[in-house]
Amino acid sequence: MRAHRVLVLIPHPDDEVVGCAAAIRRAIAAGTAVFGLYLTTGVPPRQALWPWQRRTYERRVTRRRAEAGAVAAALCITPAGFADRPCRTLKDHLAEALAEIEAALVDWRVDTVWVPAWEGAHQDHDVTNFLAAQLVGRVPVLEFAEYNFAGGVPRSHRFPHATGAETVLPLTGDEAVAKRALLALYRSERGNLAHVGTERESLRPLPRHDYAAPPHDGALFCERFHWVPFRHPRIDFEPAQRVRAVLAGFAG
Repeated sequence: MRAHRVLVLIPHPDDEVVGCAAAIRRAIAAGTAVFGLYLTTGVPPRQALWPWQRRTYERRVTRRRAEAGAVAAALCITPAGFADRPCRTLKDHLAEALAEIEAALVDWRVDTVWVPAWEGAHQDHDVTNFLAAQLVGRVPVLEFAEYNFAGGVPRSHRFPHATGAETVLPLTGDEAVAKRALLALYRSERGNLAHVGTERESLRPLPRHDYAAPPHDGALFCERFHWVPFRHPRIDFEPAQRVRAVLAGFAG
């Protein structure tokens, strides 16, 4: 896992904390330079918000970006770029996002990429994992577990399926406290981060995922509330199968 210049692909501002904050701190302590590329604003499209929230859309984006900046400063990572696309739309900008990633590899002289796991947590996480897979053979790519619903229960920082190549980092007491403090900096997301554990982090070399198939059997984390009969802004109702079809079309 030793690298000199790591690019963390961040689908939403907060994934760098949820998935690998302690790993980032350990890497920096070992002399590694770490950069973060934010691929969406982390805020859903304006039309997905409640009608009374839509007029504050720009303010929400500005706030989330400011939170990301505060976290980057606390973690000592260098922001490598902030995309303006809303969350839940990354699949609609695959070529553009891949070009941004490839440019960051060159601009920041990156020798290793870290990316959220293919685990069905959120469509943007899975799309980012797919984009990172396009880099395999050019730079080493590690994926980090965030959360999933394998086995029908929420699982934090454990991959749906082990490959035997996992590196599990048990967090020390100080690291757990620091991670909770970083999560608290994302105040705009406090309602969505309650399930995040601070006991461990897990990374591994990116396996050859089948992006046409679901990450695991059964319901995915991102689909747990698709039974809700109205369009709640905090629920992404995009069928995961449709997202996978877009990825398959791009790969083809």
